[in-house]
Amino acid sequence: MIEKACGAKASAGEPRESAAPVRIAGRQLQAKFPTTDVFAHIEIVDGRIWLCKDGIECFAGDLSEQEQKIVWATQGVPATDLFDQKVEGTAWKSKPSWYIVGKHDRTVQPELERFCAKRMDATVYEADSSHVPMLSQPSLVIDVILTAAKACQSS
Repeated sequence: MIEKACGAKASAGEPRESAAPVRIAGRQLQAKFPTTDVFAHIEIVDGRIWLCKDGIECFAGDLSEQEQKIVWATQGVPATDLFDQKVEGTAWKSKPSWYIVGKHDRTVQPELERFCAKRMDATVYEADSSHVPMLSQPSLVIDVILTAAKACQSS
């Protein structure tokens, strides 16, 4: 199971089929971490958070211009209360975890990602990437997933 969030709805519950959660450039709001520049490029419409075109480089700056256009055009639009939602039964509290930090992430502070990974006692990988290493560095992400799967099979 790949979880895109650290404490947000995407990591809710503890799915039985997930033996090794892998988090990729996750998000957990903490007051001590400043917001990133992507927040200057969002718009709230109908209770959803939309990334403006001029903010795609903050989100996916290591992708080509064509790839950035595709990501922007197909973006998921989270609800405005995404970071305030309560989550029960988070998998990382009881299962080994792996975490990929995007070192050049301008959507979530890399220091915040490291904080989350440490809190989860996760095995950490650092990628020279933006918020989307699964798109810019898919081989690394696949390797981490395979490493997590192998570790669970041998335990």
